[in-house]
Amino acid sequence: MSEVIAQRVGRAGCITLNRPKALNALSLQMIRDITSALLAWQDDDRVEVVLLRGQGKEGPFGAFCAGGDIRFFHRVALAGQPELEDFFTEEYTLNHLVHGYRKPYVTFLDGIVMGGGMGLSQAVARPEPAGIDHPNDRPTLHAQAPRSRIVTERTKMAMPETNIGLFPDVGGGWFLSRCPGRLGEYLALTGELLDGAEALEAGLADAMLPAADLPALWDRFATQGAEAVPPRQLAPSGKLTALRPEIDRVFALPTVRDIVQSLEGSSSDWAAHTAGLLRKRSPLMLHVTLEQVRRARGMDLASDLRMERDMVRHCFHLRPGASDTVEGIRAVAIDKDHAPRWNPARIEDVTPEMVAPFFESPWPLHAHPLRGLA
Repeated sequence: MSEVIAQRVGRAGCITLNRPKALNALSLQMIRDITSALLAWQDDDRVEVVLLRGQGKEGPFGAFCAGGDIRFFHRVALAGQPELEDFFTEEYTLNHLVHGYRKPYVTFLDGIVMGGGMGLSQAVARPEPAGIDHPNDRPTLHAQAPRSRIVTERTKMAMPETNIGLFPDVGGGWFLSRCPGRLGEYLALTGELLDGAEALEAGLADAMLPAADLPALWDRFATQGAEAVPPRQLAPSGKLTALRPEIDRVFALPTVRDIVQSLEGSSSDWAAHTAGLLRKRSPLMLHVTLEQVRRARGMDLASDLRMERDMVRHCFHLRPGASDTVEGIRAVAIDKDHAPRWNPARIEDVTPEMVAPFFESPWPLHAHPLRGLA
């Protein structure tokens, strides 16, 4: 059976990611199939709203998308196959298509939502970043077709790429930097897991519903079209709100070294936990990620995706034989020893000269693989 099921049901275009044993991790063919469906429906007057969900192991919903297929990344990177380049170019192009999509677009973010799954849901048009000096400001959304990112009590959302020697791509620099205050830096560096309520709190979801209500809502779109889009909910005050003063203070510091030193100098349980997480991540990619989020805060999505396309190529090719990305995937998904040999091994050993090349494009602008993004 196809790994992407795309069909028109009544007034809705319905896409189901159908690779449940892999938690709907995205393959290149899945990216192509999703893109084809979205392009076909964009000018189809019979389709009023587009829906996206993941197939769980026990039925619809229960797992949205765990990200890109990192085993595939590892295999084709070691073999030097061109499919690796195609994957990222086509995935980022899909993220940009979602961003500018002309019809209501609704994602059912039940269960695991990570990496590429975040790209499929978070690339929707968003407000410009809240003022860093006034992080509680929530500017008005730009005019657009209705969008809704629906989470549940089963949602487990994260951008955990620094754990595999990568950075939060698929537009991660752009949408994380639009989170209130310094939550973007915090989530990007730590890869911390959010539940549904915390996703609302972070501005990464629009509505939270019981998982049991999702099948009926999915079916209702067929008859009601865009009228069934649930209203946007106000963000709750919860764990993240309570931590915000400390998060904003620490993750506004200039460097990763400063951030870790501040955390390790604190007596709070949260600081000790957070420092422990950062000490396990790729030291080099922590520094690269911090720079990425801060640059992206002043970019539109197209510019951010071009920057990330440069960065991801460097992750696999900048240091042949010493790629933290290849090593991180080996440790987590291939050998599963969870003992990556990072290079450099310590946060304190990373220099600005190691970080800067990640932000130099290997292509002239006229030949950039994402040059066509508006």
